[in-house]
Amino acid sequence: MANKQQVEGKYDQAKGRLKQAAGDLTDDERLKAEGTWDKVKGKVKEGIGDVKEAVHEASDDDYEK
Repeated sequence: MANKQQVEGKYDQAKGRLKQAAGDLTDDERLKAEGTWDKVKGKVKEGIGDVKEAVHEASDDDYEK
C-alpha cells in the first residue's frame, strides 16, 4: 500500500510533466524550469516514501518472528 509521501511524489512528478509540456507549447522557460523542479521534488518525496515503506515492512517482519 502506498504511503502519503509516495502518493505526493507521484502527484508532483505528474504536475511537473504537465508544467514542462505547457512550457514547451508556450516557449515559457520559467514554466519548464518549474516543471523540472516539481519532477525532482516528486522523485525525492517518492524515494522517502519508499524508504519509510521498506522500514515499516522490515519492522513488521521482525515483529512477527
